[in-house]
Order: sequence, then structure tokens, then C-alpha cells
Amino acid sequence: MIEIHFIGGTLLIHGDPEVLAPVTDLLVPDDRTGGFRAEGRHYGPILLSLHRRRIPYADHARKFAARDFQPHAEPPPRPHQQQALQAWFDANRRGVVVLPTGSGKSLVARLAIRNVGRDTLILVPTIDLMHQWYEQLRQAFRIPIGLMGGGEYRLESITVSTYDSALIHLERVGNLFGFLVCDECHHLPAPSTRLVAVMAIAPFRLGLTATPERTDGQEADLYALLGPLVHRCEIADLEGQYLAPYQLEQVPVVLDPDERQAYDAAYAHYRGFARDNGISFAKPEGWTRFIMVCARSREGRAAFDAYRMQKRLARASRAKLRMVWHLLRRHREEQSILFTDDNATAYSIGETFFLPVITHKTKVSERKEILDRFRAGRFPAVVTSRVLNEGVDVPEVAVGIIVSGSGSVREHVQRLGRILRPRQGKQAVLYELVSEDTAETFTSERRRRHSAYQKQPTLQPC
Repeated sequence: MIEIHFIGGTLLIHGDPEVLAPVTDLLVPDDRTGGFRAEGRHYGPILLSLHRRRIPYADHARKFAARDFQPHAEPPPRPHQQQALQAWFDANRRGVVVLPTGSGKSLVARLAIRNVGRDTLILVPTIDLMHQWYEQLRQAFRIPIGLMGGGEYRLESITVSTYDSALIHLERVGNLFGFLVCDECHHLPAPSTRLVAVMAIAPFRLGLTATPERTDGQEADLYALLGPLVHRCEIADLEGQYLAPYQLEQVPVVLDPDERQAYDAAYAHYRGFARDNGISFAKPEGWTRFIMVCARSREGRAAFDAYRMQKRLARASRAKLRMVWHLLRRHREEQSILFTDDNATAYSIGETFFLPVITHKTKVSERKEILDRFRAGRFPAVVTSRVLNEGVDVPEVAVGIIVSGSGSVREHVQRLGRILRPRQGKQAVLYELVSEDTAETFTSERRRRHSAYQKQPTLQPC
């Protein structure tokens, strides 16, 4: 008789090695116990193999139960949601679904929870998103919803957790859930975060994201942990019907003469220092080497100051601030979100135009108050660095202004998604301010490599 136990996020399996031969590629001999070990995530494949071969086994690992989840007053799924669900069902209820921000990923998850009918764990990257899921699930199912994270630890048949909190607890409770839902699942392949999917035994898995691609190319790990990419729908597929129609306007900004001179001098200084020290930023280790060399001498620290100077001038020049004011006046009848790459630029814009600012330093209570007032129309615009890119239910707005950003395609698509919630007669517009003849032009080219950005008129330089 094969015996299966769950211990510390792993499976401990005792039995005849010859009988276990069909699953030996998932097992590692454990000399301490005289049995075998397997990662928790292999629970489903191991039991399925044993069941198909009619090999008797005693399952002491499973502690999750079948449930009859019945959502209340859910809207019928739209065609793209129904297609996503069907593709996931056809893949044996394992896999990743890619849907744009604002297209109803959470409804897909709730319908999947009803279909699977097992104790369910939903993982999210932030506490804000954890509470949003909590409220949606509580209203949909009308049952107690568990929480792990933000000082909460309460397990229920449906539980929502941050990835960080799950990492702490799943070695003990990874066998309590039969269905694992990972929202914003592109976070999962990170070296530490991936352990939450490794330790959970849930045989049914659903990953949700708008952008599965990662800069480190590790999205293949995502599919190994959750199942294959089963359905993908892009912004262009839903534009004008389930997402608002949108325009993209890249706005070239010309630096003032004195800032142009200062930028050129600072850029030449830090690049020259890097060249003299044999540092190539084209190589993966280039930036790390630059930081290490800069820290070793006075000349290096001066070069790093020059790097920061040219970055600041490109991100938040006087010309950019004038363009921000111009765009805010142009859209005075609409609410706007202004995105920056750093806190300093966000605070500078907030102080200049008397606008509320949300950064990672903003307290949760203050952030909620700002968003509530924004939602009520009491603020014409909100400035943020990166915290509103994902994981926050922002109010419905039609205008986005990217003052500065990274080269990440995901970040750029997420920012576009912030303004695409549909409304009768709405025409969304996303502006991207780019300082001409600076490193920002190359950054802009990298982050626009997505199908959603293939239609972009360009305004005249300002």
C-alpha cells in the first residue's frame, strides 16, 4: 500500500519503489525516512497516475473538501470570459488565462471557483488587492472569506492571501486547499515567490494576468507551476466593446537650452566614466558593475551624481511640467492619472499643481481617502509613481499621462489598462511624454513593444 503524507510543504511517500516506478521522475529518495519526497505541487499528477494504474494508496496528505459554492447575482460571462473558462476547463482546469486589465478576470475566477467546488486559496501581490478580492468574494458568495496578510490570519473555505504571507504559512497549510488561484501571476516565477506554488498541493490551478512576459524570460516557469497558457485576449480584441476606445499620443518634449546643456554634460560625464572603466550597459551585469565601481572613489561618486542629474532632467524638466499643465487644461472636463517613474518627480508635480500624490510611502488610510475623493470627483487628477500600475482598483478615468516610466512593456500596458474601463461615450487617451534626444527615447522604444501600442499618433514637440 502506498502512503502519502504532507510535511513541510512536501509530500512524503512510502511504498514499493517498483510500484512507484511510473512517478519516479517526480520523486527524490529520502534517506532519513526510508521513503520518497516530492514537491507539494506534484500531488495531483502522482495521484492521477496511481489511480489510472489502479494502484491502491492511502492519502493522508489531502485536507481540503468538496464544496458547493453558489455565487449570488453574478452577471453572465461575456464571450471572452466564457471562452477563457472553456479553454481552462478543456485543459483539465489547470492553466494561465491572459486578459487585459478591466476585462473581468475576477469574474472568471469566481466562476471557476464555483465549477471546481474545492477549498480555494487566492494569491495576490498586495494588501490592497487582497482586500478588493475579499470584498468581491464576500458579496458574491455570501459566506465567510478568510484572509492571510496585513496582520490577518483567518482560514475559511475561500481564503485570500498575499504572496508574501502565503510564503510564510503554506508549509503548514498547503494541503488545505484543492484550488489555487494566482492573480497577477507574472509575479510567481520570482525565486522566492514561486515556492508558494511549489508547496501547495492544489491539483486545480488558475493563473490570471494581463502580461505574462517577464524581463528575465522566466515565464516558462509560470506555466510549469500553474499549467499551460490556455487563453489569451489582447486589448485590441476588446476595444470599443468591452473596453473603452483609446488613443495613444507620444509627446516629444524639447529641453530648455540651459537644461539641455546640463543634461549633455552630465550624460557625457557618467558615460565617459563607464567607458574608461570597461563597463558596458548592454551586458546584464553592466549596471551592477557601474554601481560597484562608483562606490570606490570620489570620481565614481561624482559620476553617479552625474547619472542622477541627467535622469532627473529627462524625467522632470521644466518643459515637461509645462506640457503637463497644457494637457491638464486641455482635459479640464475629465479626470486624469499622472504616472511617474520615481517618487521625487511625483512629489514635484504634486507640489507644482496642488494635486494629491500616491507613492509606496503613502499610508493605506491616506491612499483610500485620496482614491475615495478622486472617485467622488473632488480631485481633478492624482499623481502616482508605480503603486497604481496594478493591484489597486482605481476610479474610472479617461486620461492618463505618463510623465516618466521604465522600459518595462508590462508597466506600460498596465498603465494603459488603468484608463480603459468602459463608459457610454468615453474616449480614453494616454499621453507619453518623452524628452527628445535623451535616453528616454530608447526607453520609450523598449516599452512600446506590445500590440496595444501599434497605433500611436505623435504630437508636435513642445
